[in-house]
Amino acid sequence: MTWDAYHAAEHFTMRTARLIDRHRFAYHFQNGPTAPIRSALAAYRNLDGGYGNGIDPDMRGHASQPGGVATALQYLDELGPVPHSIGAGVCQFLANVCDPDGSVPHVLPTIRHTEAAPWLLETEDFTGRLDITALICGYLHKHHITHQWRDTATAYCWKRVDTLAWTEPHEAIGVCTFLQYAPNRTRAMQALNRLSTMIRAVIDVHPRTEAHVHTPLDLAPHPHHIARPLFTDAEINRALDVLEEQQRADGGWDAAWNHWDPAATLEREGMRTIQRLRVLRAYGRVGTYLPQPRQDR
Repeated sequence: MTWDAYHAAEHFTMRTARLIDRHRFAYHFQNGPTAPIRSALAAYRNLDGGYGNGIDPDMRGHASQPGGVATALQYLDELGPVPHSIGAGVCQFLANVCDPDGSVPHVLPTIRHTEAAPWLLETEDFTGRLDITALICGYLHKHHITHQWRDTATAYCWKRVDTLAWTEPHEAIGVCTFLQYAPNRTRAMQALNRLSTMIRAVIDVHPRTEAHVHTPLDLAPHPHHIARPLFTDAEINRALDVLEEQQRADGGWDAAWNHWDPAATLEREGMRTIQRLRVLRAYGRVGTYLPQPRQDR
């Protein structure tokens, strides 16, 4: 990635991204502090321990949603250890809204009374899902957040993973995140080996520049990810080439979602631009001239 392309991404972020993502850009690529991100993130947190208030651009309402929790945990994970008080609050919120088996849906019925993407407002099935439950459980295990909900949900994830007969890209991403951090490493590797063919079948290993698809980099955002061995070096390099080619002239990347609201689109594109830059740097496509982020301890 050229210096000009990086600067174009910086200018795009400063022009269009929301405050928390401007601070994330500074943190990841300019040696910025973590405190402003944590302060901005706190504004999205509710008294029930969950996250809402538009932390996910497609969910504009105030109420906490499991999908909002997943976004918050991903942001917190970038900074260092997740504070136990936040982790405990998240788990308590999820314990209050989960199914008896511990699973949670992407959104709750409260989404119907808010401004949200049409496909979320049209949700009819609010039962728990493996994709979001596995994603959240993975981050909780990584940061050693203990709670009865986490243990119940972990049992649900293992039961579903062990009997999975088919999958789809979002579910595959959640499962790989869970397997990346699940404490039983032998079981995790055995599960990944069993699912490898199934996962590859739903990922586009020959992406095209104009296509909006899930590529190997969505599963393996860095070279040390558990999903990286599922793909050849040539497949990873092709996906990286396409990632660079998809950067627009204004410096940003399209958000590969349906565009339903201009504000949501801009916010999602700011998030996506940072995510793309992080992947490119992890694989050595962004030069060593950028400082590494400093993590809280």
